[in-house]
Amino acid sequence: QLQLVESGGGLVQPGGSLRLSCAASGTVFSINTMAWYRQAPGKQRELVASITSSDMANYADSVKGRFTISRDNAKNTVDLQMNSLKPEDTAAYYCNYEYILLFGGRSGAWGQGTQVTVSS
Repeated sequence: QLQLVESGGGLVQPGGSLRLSCAASGTVFSINTMAWYRQAPGKQRELVASITSSDMANYADSVKGRFTISRDNAKNTVDLQMNSLKPEDTAAYYCNYEYILLFGGRSGAWGQGTQVTVSS
């Protein structure tokens, strides 16, 4: 099993930048897709960006051109570089990993979330 921990959230002014990081602990056979989700108060959790083990990235339309997801397979980390932040990006951000267990079978893990607040 994996345990995930996010870092890098905070308060930033509109137009500013933040970089979120997610680190994993535990041992699995392989990690497939890594992703970032976000959830604003009163709204459903939504996919922000995902990246496959072959570095194929996918973005929500609302963040295309502003956010960049990247992963380090050696360290089992995934980052989200967020530029040109807008107030509507304010949310709790969660990382999610989909992985294969040591003895087979698929599973997933969520981090505890990190708050991003975009406000002047």
